[in-house]
Amino acid sequence: MPKLKTRSGAKKRFQVKKTGKVKFGKAFGKHLFTHAKSQKLKRDHRGTGHLKDMDGKKVVKEMFPYGAN
Repeated sequence: MPKLKTRSGAKKRFQVKKTGKVKFGKAFGKHLFTHAKSQKLKRDHRGTGHLKDMDGKKVVKEMFPYGAN
């Protein structure tokens, strides 16, 4: 049986941690200073976040055929 391929897009966007949580980069963080954004929005979209447990399970199951890394 042939090997299954990991989805390339998922590989670039998600990282599965040892605990099983899925880490992702937050959206809308680029070009923060090109137009008016509130200070709260800039703060909230900084850095990375973790997916909810149910969404994390879906990502791992569908995008990473052999599990975490």
